Amino acid sequence: MERKIIITADGSATVSDARYDATYHSRFGALQESRHVFIAAGMDYCCSRRPAGHLRVFEMGLGTGLNALLTRRYAKAHHCSVYYEALECFPLSLAETELLNYAELLPDEAPSFRQLHAAAWDRAEDLGDGFILKKVRADLLQYVFGEKFDLIYYDAFAPDVQPELWSVAVFRKLYDALGHPGVLATYCSKGDVRRAMQQVGFRVEKLPGPPGKREILRALK
Repeated sequence: MERKIIITADGSATVSDARYDATYHSRFGALQESRHVFIAAGMDYCCSRRPAGHLRVFEMGLGTGLNALLTRRYAKAHHCSVYYEALECFPLSLAETELLNYAELLPDEAPSFRQLHAAAWDRAEDLGDGFILKKVRADLLQYVFGEKFDLIYYDAFAPDVQPELWSVAVFRKLYDALGHPGVLATYCSKGDVRRAMQQVGFRVEKLPGPPGKREILRALK
């Protein structure tokens, strides 16, 4: 089997993919990584610098759905509505998502977690509480953005696994997909990645990383 569910150091599950010899989240802790990189450095940062209201979020790759789940949880707690669009080339099966333990760790979000994975692909679905989800089965390199976003979660596999997704051309595409102001958050802090972001116009900030990761990046438009 190419994919299997594993438990990370903080007790939360992730997926190990043999095709890429990589995991979907940090082995030091899937839940704490998502909270640190995408919610604290991304969602909370955006919401603290704009009036409460509506936020448009794009995620490159949906994966386990953990980032989407935590975003919905944050938005509900902070009375913010969200349009959330996520790309994924190789979706998990419902059987695989049932092996993830996020519903046990976040029992109040168990219905939401099942709902987001059961939602139809390639069309916007209203999941309630002001959260609209559009899951798109597509490759970012061929994808044509039809929307402008306030926030991008860049959660592709690492550059040594998928170097084509960390190029200047890709970051130019993401820069153009952001409105003004716009934010991109990612776990990757490699020098080549930071320079590619800067080359297309991003102002890049290095931030302390979660356990097991010295630094992460936040890019501002």
